[in-house]
Formats: sequence, structure tokens, C-alpha cells
Amino acid sequence: MAKHVPKLCDTSLRDAHQSLFATRMKIEHMIPVLEQIDAAGYYSLEMWGGATFDTCMRFLNEDPWERLWTIRKHIKNTKLQMLLRGQNILGYRNYPDDVVEEFVRAMVKGGIDIVRIFDALNDVRNMQTAIRVTKEAGAHAQGTVVYTISPVHDIPLYVKIAQELVALGVDSICVKDMAGLISPYTAYELVKELKEEIPVPINLHCHYTSGMASMAYLKAVEAGVDILDTASSPLAMGTSQPPAESLVAALAGTPHDTGLDLKHLSDIADYWREVKKEYEQFATVSTGVDTNVLSYQIPGGMISNLSSQLEQQQALDKYRACLAEVPKVRQELGYPPLVTPTSQIVGTQAVFNVLMGERYKVVPTEVKNYVLGYYGRPPAPIDPEVQQKIIGDEEPITVRPADLIEPGLEKAKKAIAAYMQKPEDILSQALFPQVAPNFLKERLAAKTAVDYNLAEAAAEDGPAPYYPV
Repeated sequence: MAKHVPKLCDTSLRDAHQSLFATRMKIEHMIPVLEQIDAAGYYSLEMWGGATFDTCMRFLNEDPWERLWTIRKHIKNTKLQMLLRGQNILGYRNYPDDVVEEFVRAMVKGGIDIVRIFDALNDVRNMQTAIRVTKEAGAHAQGTVVYTISPVHDIPLYVKIAQELVALGVDSICVKDMAGLISPYTAYELVKELKEEIPVPINLHCHYTSGMASMAYLKAVEAGVDILDTASSPLAMGTSQPPAESLVAALAGTPHDTGLDLKHLSDIADYWREVKKEYEQFATVSTGVDTNVLSYQIPGGMISNLSSQLEQQQALDKYRACLAEVPKVRQELGYPPLVTPTSQIVGTQAVFNVLMGERYKVVPTEVKNYVLGYYGRPPAPIDPEVQQKIIGDEEPITVRPADLIEPGLEKAKKAIAAYMQKPEDILSQALFPQVAPNFLKERLAAKTAVDYNLAEAAAEDGPAPYYPV
């Protein structure tokens, strides 16, 4: 057997806690173990992007930019990686090109080495601006193929999407299996085809939800996969990624031996095991296996959102009916992969269909915009009768959605002029105009209080020390 050693990406600082406890991990619990992780020998650390940006401001009273800079200061040897939702950036809708461009430049300048760029619909048009600017900024652009199962999704389609991404200049391809749907033998066939047809490295990202991810990884290694996403064992499995330690142990002594030290990884796991106890209140999913995902294709985060919506409506007894409705809505809407934001779009419509007792009696704006093409091109045609119910005789757009969006940076800058402290604040406002203002106002108020206290101290004890913003 020829020697082939896969590299490992550690997701503990981003996707793992996003999947297991609602992205609530604070930077104070990351800092003590960062240098230990840096010495582990991982290829990269996924530590930013996804839901972390929103959650930092909304729930943790943290500046997401400060988090990036802090982690970069402690991580000297390992590449820092983030997840970017293409034209959605880190939000739930398409943003204008000027915001995408400035955001990518700022995060690369802040220390991001690898940008994993995906689009929920696999619409390459929604990834092209982010890919171009990532390359221009000098970072590694990883183009992503979102994996799902449907009558229109097959290996030739995934290879075609990957080829389109390579034509845009990506440095690697990631297969993103966000719901844990890929079977071991499909993983082998898909990676094998990609390795034969695609001239850049292949990364496989799986969630453990169905229980097949570790087996899929083993077969992917046999097919020649270049990079695999794993998490430290206390933050692994369930709806998170497979555990790094198990994979390292399974490959030890083979031509695929990663060379990573199990004792070192075990020491890191001991730290996370203690930290995890701090977040038990947010653990919305178990670490067990749920094979229902193979029927409903609903990622873990979407399941928790679904139950939360029903609980607010005092309709938890409709949970199973809503689960069964999701695949029907998905089929009628052209089989979109269920990942942010399409998972929310499909899930919300399914809930309305069940609660109203009449399908498509109530249609949220996001669903109308999806059908009108404002999120991109659906993988398959939308059911004509359903389309008529949702948008009547309106014609869906055929251009790249972002071509119709007005620039947004100047508007964001004006909105926060009174409490802006650094240029990155403009981007925070542009992405989350409902969340950023309160966060930025509170941060400024806290700084003013600190400055006042320092000034008082200086009057008594001499010049105050300088604390950079």
C-alpha cells in the first residue's frame, strides 16, 4: 500500500461548540489551551466564521474581531481557518459586493490563512466574489461542495461543481457533509472521482449525526483524501465532527499514519472535558447517533431550531409532523441542501404548513425571496403549483443575486458614526444591523467608564497607562 498521510483540521474552536452547545464558548475558555493546540501538529484550526460572529455580539458581549486577533496572537505555527457563507458572508441573506470584499480583506489582514467558502445552493455565482478577493488578499481560498442526497444530486454533479470552482482559482476543494449523510462507500467513490478529476487537494468535512462519519473518513483516506476535519474527543460526535484521537489511533502504524501524538491530544482533551461542564445548559443535542437524519436530512442545528419554534408556539406535539413535512417542502422547492440559510427557509415553511393546517397558506418573506431567485439558483426546478401559490405570476430573477444589491458600506458607516471605535465596526454593522448597534454602544460606554477611572487615577498618581482599543 502506497504511503499517503492525510492532514487534520481541528474544529474545536468553531464548528464543534457551534454544533454541541449553540456556539456559546467564550474566548476566556479558549486562551489557556491555544498554545497546546498549536503544538499538536494540526494542518489548520477552524476557529472563526459560521455562527461565531453573530453569537459573540448577541450573547457573549465579545468583539468577534478581537477574538480573531487574540487567537492569532497565540497561534504561531498552525494555519487559522474560517467558514464564509459566500455572498451571505456570516449572515442569512446576500450582501453587496463592497461588503464582501472589505470583509474578506479585513479578516485576512487580521490573521485568517484559509477561507472555506460555500453557498447553500452550490450556486458558484454566489462564491465568485469571495474567492476572487481571498486570492487577491493572499489567503488560501477553499471552494466548497455542499453534500446532500436527492434525485438530482450525484457524484458527477459534485465533480462538475468542483471543476467550476477550480476554474475560479480555488486552492483546494472541501466536501461539506453538514448533516452526516455520506456513507462510507459513497465517500470513497466521491473522493476517488474528485482525486482523478480535480488538480487541487480534497478536504472532507463530516458531522457525526448518523454515526457513519468515522467510517466515511477511513474510506476517504483509502481513496486518497488530503485533509479531514476532526474535533477533540470531548467536543466530538453527536452533531459535531469525528474525534481526532480515534482517527489518529486507527491510522497509527499504517501507511496513513498521521504522526500526531496521542498523549498530546489526550492532554488537550482533558482540558476540554473540564471546559465542557461550563456549557451544559446549552447542550441542546445528545452525543448519540440519530439515524433519522437519513430520512429527514435535517442537520442538528436545524432540529434544535425546529423544536424551539414549536415550543414558542406551544405546539411541541406537532414535532413529528413537522419533521415529516420538511422533506416534502424541500422537494417542492427544488431540493436545496439543508444548510444555513436554506435549512431555516425550508424548516420555517414546514412549520407554517403544519401549524396552519393548510400548506403554503402563510409564506414567510424569505421563502418568497428564495422562490424569486434572490438566494440563487435552486438545484432543481421548483414545483410549478407551489411556485404559483408563493409568488403568483411574478418572474424569478436569472442574474447573480448580488448584482441587484446596492453597496452597503457607506450606509453602515453613517449608522454607527457616533460609537465607531475601529474600521471593523463598520463591517459588524453591515452584517448585523439589528445586533451590532447595541453591542457597540455598550462597548463604548464601558470604555468611557474605564477612561474616566483612569483619568481620575492619573490626576492623583501621575500619567495613566495606555490601553490600546
